[in-house]
Amino acid sequence: MNNKQIRNVAIIAHVDHGKTTLVGQMLKYAGTFRENQNIRIDAMDSNDLEHERGITILSKTTSIDYAGYKINIVDTPGHADFAGEVERIMNMVDGVVLVVDAYEGTMPQTRFVLKKAFEANLKPIVVVNKVDRPLANVKQTIDDVLELFIELGADDAMLEFPIVYASALKGTSSYSDRLEDQKPGMSPILDTIIKQIPAPKTDSDAPFQFQPSLLDYNDYVGRIGIGRIDRGTVKLGDTVTCMRLDGTTKEFKVTKLYGFSGLDRIDIPEASAGDICAIGGLPDINVGETVCSPSCLEALPLLRIDEPTLMMTFSANHSPFAGRDGKLLSAKKIQDRLYKETQRDVSLRFVPIPSSESFTVVGRGELHLSVLIETLRREGFELLVSKPEVLIKKVDGVDYEPYEDLQIDVPDQYTGAVIDMIGRRSAEMINMTSANGLTRLNYVIPTRGLLSFNTPFMTMTGGYGVCNHSFKEYRPMIKGSIGERSQGALVSADTGTSTAYAIKYTEERGTMFIVPGCDVYEGMIVGENKYNMDMVVTVTKQKSLGNQRSSNKDNTVVLKSPRRLTLEACMDYINSDELIEITPLNIRMCKKILDTELRKKADAKKRAELKAQEEAN
Repeated sequence: MNNKQIRNVAIIAHVDHGKTTLVGQMLKYAGTFRENQNIRIDAMDSNDLEHERGITILSKTTSIDYAGYKINIVDTPGHADFAGEVERIMNMVDGVVLVVDAYEGTMPQTRFVLKKAFEANLKPIVVVNKVDRPLANVKQTIDDVLELFIELGADDAMLEFPIVYASALKGTSSYSDRLEDQKPGMSPILDTIIKQIPAPKTDSDAPFQFQPSLLDYNDYVGRIGIGRIDRGTVKLGDTVTCMRLDGTTKEFKVTKLYGFSGLDRIDIPEASAGDICAIGGLPDINVGETVCSPSCLEALPLLRIDEPTLMMTFSANHSPFAGRDGKLLSAKKIQDRLYKETQRDVSLRFVPIPSSESFTVVGRGELHLSVLIETLRREGFELLVSKPEVLIKKVDGVDYEPYEDLQIDVPDQYTGAVIDMIGRRSAEMINMTSANGLTRLNYVIPTRGLLSFNTPFMTMTGGYGVCNHSFKEYRPMIKGSIGERSQGALVSADTGTSTAYAIKYTEERGTMFIVPGCDVYEGMIVGENKYNMDMVVTVTKQKSLGNQRSSNKDNTVVLKSPRRLTLEACMDYINSDELIEITPLNIRMCKKILDTELRKKADAKKRAELKAQEEAN
C-alpha cells in the first residue's frame, strides 16, 4: 500500500472516558468483524482483568481498512500507572484522537497525554464522548479543552482543532454538538482522521530503520519488538543489526514478522516505511533500541522510559497454611514468572534479596503492582507481599521522593473532612472550586501520602468521592512517616477455626474481617481495633457445653457483617510490619512476626531504639 494511504493514530484520554469502546465501535463500523461474530465492544481489552476493572492495562495495536485507507490505531491506557506506555507510543503515530468525557471534562490524565502529544508535535483531533450522558455539558467541555490547549502552549494552528461529538456506547457520532443530530456509525471520526492526520513522512527506498516502542513476549521467540518502520523495507528472513542501548551492536535474522488486522496479529512476508509491525528474532530486544540495515548503522533518538516509583517485597509463602490452595509455591517459580513479566513490561523490575526467598519488585504505582499480584494469584501462585513503599533518590547526599498532582471531586458536605485528611498527609492545596454541589480540590502531594489513602477516602465520602493523580516530580523528602494506618489490628492468638461464640465477644473491640468457620493462624490479622494499638485476641474459643439446650442456644448469636477487603484494600490497609498472604482462593493479612511473644519482644526493642534516637536528637 502507498504510504500516502496510511494513517497512524493513537487514542488518548483520561481513564474511563471511553477510548476502548470508541475503538471497538470504529472496528465494527468499518466492517472488521463478520456479521455472525459475537464481539464485545471493549474487545480491545483482551484479558479478564481489563474486562473486570473496565480499564486498559496494556496498549493494543489494531488496523482498520476504510475508504481505501489503512488506519493503524493504538489504544492506550488511561491510568497514570501505565502512562509510560502512552509516552513511548507517541513515537509510533502521526496524530492523536483526544477523547474527553462530556460530563467530567478535562481531567489530570487528559493534561498528561495531551502534553506528551504536543511535545511530539502530533496533530490532535478532539472527540467529545458520552454526549448522551445525563448532565453532560458539551459547551463547557469544549471550553475546558480550549483552555487546556492554551495552558499547554498550543500554537494557533493547534487551537483550530477539529471536533467530533459521539456516544461510543450507543455507536453514534456527529459533527454537531446537538444530541438530536447524532447518527449511527463512526464515519465522522474516521473521515476526520483521514482528512486531518498526515500520512507518515517516510522513504521506503532508504536503508531499513525501525525502533520498538512496545514489547510482547513469546516462550518460543522471546521478546517481540512492536513499533513503526521509520524508513526502508524489511522482509521475513532478512539479516538486520540491532544497535543496543549500551552502544554495542548485534546482528540477527528476522524470524517473525507480524502485521495487525482488526483484533488479530497476522504473519506478513514484508513491511515498509510507515507500517506499524512486530519483529521477532532477537530474544532480548529492548524498547528504544534501533534495528537497521547492516550497511547503514544509524541510531534513532532514545525513548524515555518512566522510572518506577514504588517497590514491594514478594516472598515465597511460609505461613502455616502455605500449600493449601496453590501449586506454584517455590521462590524459583516466582522468580521465573517475574522474569517473564519483565520481558514485556519495561516499567517493571525485580531484584532477588540475598540469602532469602524474597524479591524486591519495583513498578509505576499501586495499580501496576496489584494487577501483577492478581495475575499471579489467578495463575496458581502463593506468595507473601509487603506494604508498598516509595523509591527514594539521593541527589548530592539529599533524599528526594516522588510527588504527584492530585485532583479530588467530592460532594460539598464532605469537603471539610477531606481537606482535613489530606492536610495530615503533607499535601499542598493548589486550587479549590465549587459548582453544582461538587467541590474540586487540586493538590501537590508526596506519593507516600497516597499510600493507604483510597479506602479511608471512599469510606469518608460514602463512595461518592473521585480521586485522580499523576506523577509530577521528585522533591526533597519530608521527615516523618506519612500514610501509616492509625488504627491498631486485632491479631489472632492461636491457630484453628473461628467460632461465632468467640467472634461475638471480640467484635466489641473493633471491626471484624472474618466470619465463623474461617481458618485462622497465630499472627493473622482478623479485624481492626478501636484504638491505635494492636490487640491479641482469641477467635477460636468454643463455648463450654453443659447440656443440649445450651448448645442450641449458641445458634441464635447475631453478629455484625464483617468488612470484606479486596487486594487493593489490603495493600492500602497494612502497615510496614505486616504482610498480605496471596493464594488462589484466599487473601489474608498477617504480621511479619507471627509468634506473639517474639513480636512483643521485637516491638519493645523497636520502641526502645526510637526513644534512644529521640533523646540523641
